[in-house]
Amino acid sequence: MFSFTRTAVKVLIASLIVGTILDHFGIRTDELIKTAGLSPERLEELARAGVTWALPNLLLGALVIVPVWFLFYIFRPPGESRD
Repeated sequence: MFSFTRTAVKVLIASLIVGTILDHFGIRTDELIKTAGLSPERLEELARAGVTWALPNLLLGALVIVPVWFLFYIFRPPGESRD
C-alpha cells in the first residue's frame, strides 16, 4: 500500500508542475476541452455514464472478492505477516 501512496503523490506533484507550466503559457482547461471537441456538459455526461457503468460492476465484483479475501485472511497460517 505504501507503494501505491508514493505513486499517487508522485502523480499529484507531476500534475501540479505540468498545470503550473501550462498556466504560465496561458493554456486553460476550457481551451483544452474545446480543442478536444468537447463541452463541460458533455464531460459531465461522460463522467456520469462511466460511474453508472462502473458502480454496479464494482459492487458485483466486491460480492465475490470480499468473502474470498475474508476466508483467506481467517484461514492463513499462524505467524504469517499481514502485509
